[in-house]
Amino acid sequence: MRYRRLDANGDYTFGTGGDFLRDSPETVAQAVRTRLDLWRGEWFVDTSDGTPWQTEVLGKNTAATYEAAIKRRIVGTEGVTQLVDFSSSYDGDTRRLTVTATIDTAYGQTTITETL
Repeated sequence: MRYRRLDANGDYTFGTGGDFLRDSPETVAQAVRTRLDLWRGEWFVDTSDGTPWQTEVLGKNTAATYEAAIKRRIVGTEGVTQLVDFSSSYDGDTRRLTVTATIDTAYGQTTITETL
């Protein structure tokens, strides 16, 4: 599995010599993050792809509803073999959802923490 490395701002890296992640838990973790950041309907090539933020996560949806949608997105990522542990916490003051997931990948285990 090969994935273009993202910098701290979430932009692709070019010309740095280490532009790609390859066959590692970090590669799969970045793929998960990228998939979570993609809103359903946002990608013109396949408008059915993406995290269902508007229909299953945001608004009056419960933790059970949005956690199930996010878990499906994580497990559906190439290289993920199992979702070992999952937790989420919503901060109503900042309106931020923090997701922490431990996943088994084809290359080893890794933990992802993403604030969405």
